[in-house]
Parts: sequence; structure tokens; C-alpha cells
Amino acid sequence: MSMDPATLMAIAAMAVVTWCTRVAGLWLVRYVPLTGRGAAALEAVPAAVLMSVIAPMVFLTGPAETIAAAITLFAAFRLPLMAAVIVGVGAVVALRLLLG
Repeated sequence: MSMDPATLMAIAAMAVVTWCTRVAGLWLVRYVPLTGRGAAALEAVPAAVLMSVIAPMVFLTGPAETIAAAITLFAAFRLPLMAAVIVGVGAVVALRLLLG
């Protein structure tokens, strides 16, 4: 297998640009006062990103994963985060064994 130098340069350039955008965002947010709606919007970003990753798994996979997601959601309201994760993983494993 050989790699074209132009391809490697393109990949490296994309990595540098991606890194620069992340660093620039962190640098710029220091100079912008965030209060009210802006702060609330930034606080909601991690949950929105997490849901965009989880939602396809919940709705586009089998019944074991969908049921396990519901169990995990219920556990997350009652238990600490790590315990909810353990319950979720255990639910997926058990339901996959039971449902096939």
C-alpha cells in the first residue's frame, strides 16, 4: 500500500484547520461576556451533541437497544451518572441475550 504525498498533505492541512477552529473558539469565548440566553445556549450544547449521537442508535437499531435506552433514561433520573451507564450497558447485554 502506498500513500500519495498530496493526500497526506491534504489530511494534515485539514487536521490543522480543524484544530485552529477549536482553539480559536476557546480563545474568542474568553473575550465575550456570556450571560442569560447566550450562557444557557452554550450550556445546552453538550446535551444536544450527545442526543445527536444517541438518537440514531435508539431509533434505528433493534428492540434491545431501544428498550435499554428507555431503561437507561429512567436510571439516569434516579442514579448517579456512572451507575446509569452501568445499568444501560447491563440492560443492552441482557436484552440482546434475551431477545437475540
